[in-house]
Amino acid sequence: MAGLHVDFGLLLEPLGFMKVLEWIFSIFAFATCGGYQGETTLLVSCKGAVNKTVTAAFAYPFRLNTVEFSAPDPKRCGGTWSDVYLVGNFSSSAQFFVALAVLVFLYCITALVVYIGYKHVYQQNSKFPLTDLAITVVTAFLWLVSTFAWAKALADIKMSTGASVIPGIDSCKAPGTTCRFASVTSMKTLNVSVVSGEMKYDAWCDTGEKNCNQKPPAGKKGCVVAVKGK
Repeated sequence: MAGLHVDFGLLLEPLGFMKVLEWIFSIFAFATCGGYQGETTLLVSCKGAVNKTVTAAFAYPFRLNTVEFSAPDPKRCGGTWSDVYLVGNFSSSAQFFVALAVLVFLYCITALVVYIGYKHVYQQNSKFPLTDLAITVVTAFLWLVSTFAWAKALADIKMSTGASVIPGIDSCKAPGTTCRFASVTSMKTLNVSVVSGEMKYDAWCDTGEKNCNQKPPAGKKGCVVAVKGK
């Protein structure tokens, strides 16, 4: 029968338990990355301004080349302060990472609904476990790629918003103008997103092993998807 039969038994098995972990890691991944907001602060001294705070606020999806620093004073240092922007556009890596995390989140919810409410259907039709396995393999690969891309982008973001930003600011090289790096918002939450991505990849790989953990019958190649009965 294809009707709804609530059964949490599969969640106690490795396949269901790992899916719950994947769901949790995906939440951490897109929440910590997609919800980040930061600010780089400089102290500028120039004509008519002494140790004035100059800020550049940035956030997901990290199109830093569109983020402009505020001016030290209304007169813009006597006209020597030009428009100053951060460097780099890391939106592709960030959006790929977050989009994949959201899709994984939705897929995990769907899979858990099937595991809990339609376990009997999942067990009776081999196409469902095989499809689950195929999606797991593809997603594990995409997750590995997106995590490495985002980790590289995060390292570049830290460089583009840290003290190394000052040598690239022409206005700071004007006579009588000095710029000092003050602070940048902590990126610990972004570090968490990378760690969540790595753990998510490990979870997907483990799920693939749980989905394909029995030897095939004699004379056949491949794997047999193992799903325990009641």
